[in-house]
Amino acid sequence: MVKLIALYRKPTDTASFDKHYDEVHIPLVRRIPGLQKLEITNITGAPIGETGYYKMAEMYYESLDALNAANASPEGRAAAKDLMSFAANTVSLFFGEVTP
Repeated sequence: MVKLIALYRKPTDTASFDKHYDEVHIPLVRRIPGLQKLEITNITGAPIGETGYYKMAEMYYESLDALNAANASPEGRAAAKDLMSFAANTVSLFFGEVTP
């Protein structure tokens, strides 16, 4: 199993970010074919000092091929386009392999 991880730095306007994220972006992500699981974490602190991070989303897929197909789908492209429209300056994306 693999996952796509989106790690968001704290946006300037958190209320506007949350509204768009919850009402527009997440519904687009949920329509992506092959998505097996979506976990969203609201980051509330760090063990030492301040964290510059605000939110993390983890999107699970059966394999890297399934993830790549999902990203290439019309639904995946729509979610990516939306992401860049509101969070291009705050998001970092990573792929990861889930180990048992």
